Amino acid sequence: MKNSHVKADLRKALIAARKAMSADMKVRADERIASKLVAWLDAHQVAVLGAYLPMAGEPDLTSLYATLPGRGIQVVMPVVLEKNQPLHFVHWQAGDALARDASGTLAPTDREHFVKPDAVLAPCVGFNDAQYRLGYGGGYFDRTLAQSPRPLAVGIAYAITRADFPADAFDIPLDVILTD
Repeated sequence: MKNSHVKADLRKALIAARKAMSADMKVRADERIASKLVAWLDAHQVAVLGAYLPMAGEPDLTSLYATLPGRGIQVVMPVVLEKNQPLHFVHWQAGDALARDASGTLAPTDREHFVKPDAVLAPCVGFNDAQYRLGYGGGYFDRTLAQSPRPLAVGIAYAITRADFPADAFDIPLDVILTD
């Protein structure tokens, strides 16, 4: 129980830190992250990429997503059908209709045509040196990464959100974390 309180306090502080970034600083940081992601994608065989729509000051890579189909990469977005379950992924392109899913976040309205991504982008509220992600506490990414076959997990974060926190038994480390 103590771990959850530590993570909750840390989560609040890290979200506040990224929200405090100036608009110019955030745009430059997002561009650096996007550049690193392109390099990572060039080095890996990813045909289907699980992306995310940014919220609460997360790195915004949506302009990059529009270029990925031209590189032969399908973009899919997560949908939560039920709380406490893994994420499902559906095809997405800019302009697709969005609606709140079972977690309350905006997601594509398609709730039937699921696709298994080769890699998923996991936005991080924070991260540690052991490649563990601090998210919002819902456990959706950990449950998704616990499935087989497991997609590659690419953390997306601002460097200012590196933190020291203990991993819980159910936490699954990411394969790589890309920062600005």
